[in-house]
Amino acid sequence: MNKEWSELNKKVQTLIKNKATYDMGIETLIDLRGQLMKTLVSLYDELDRAEFDAIPFINADGYHNKTIAYSIWHIFRIEDIVAHILINEDEQVFSAGNYQARINSPIITTGNELVKQHIADFSRQLDLKELYSYIFEVKESTEKMIKQLSFNDLKRRISNERKDYLKSLDVVSTDENAVWLIGYWCGKDISGLIRMPFSRHWIMHTEACLRIKNKIHP
Repeated sequence: MNKEWSELNKKVQTLIKNKATYDMGIETLIDLRGQLMKTLVSLYDELDRAEFDAIPFINADGYHNKTIAYSIWHIFRIEDIVAHILINEDEQVFSAGNYQARINSPIITTGNELVKQHIADFSRQLDLKELYSYIFEVKESTEKMIKQLSFNDLKRRISNERKDYLKSLDVVSTDENAVWLIGYWCGKDISGLIRMPFSRHWIMHTEACLRIKNKIHP
């Protein structure tokens, strides 16, 4: 893991545990996410379309056995779903902005159900400009929400009613590679969700994108 990102992530986890340092923890989280987004934007500036769709580690184990386009979709679909459906209980950016049509995506899910060539085929269909519009909007909306959360909010857990509502939306596939996400997210409190979809999950997939880039981009 990138040392600077890893240290910032550890700092976030420590600071948000204490009411006295909670606000500083949120500021550190926003800083970490800003650095990660800067890296994702650099990919858009440096890579061509074919490189976004390349899958050089197709048979490997690990987060790098995807494409860069897929990885970016995956990071932000998960964040959008968790932030808006489970925490804020309002409308997803994806729905409000008509992003399925704009991005030209054949799916509305996180993409966990896709493997190998299916990932490559999916990636080639996406409108990258609109995908990046989506991720900017998701990041902004999530951070607005995070800044409004109080220290006491972190202990709140996801209700069974919200869990059932999430299932009804079909934004998580019933495939065995995806359906476990519902139990995973709904088994955490808000603090746990901040630790994974909003921070560590970004790091893991951004580092995977860089590994792919270093393999395919001279």
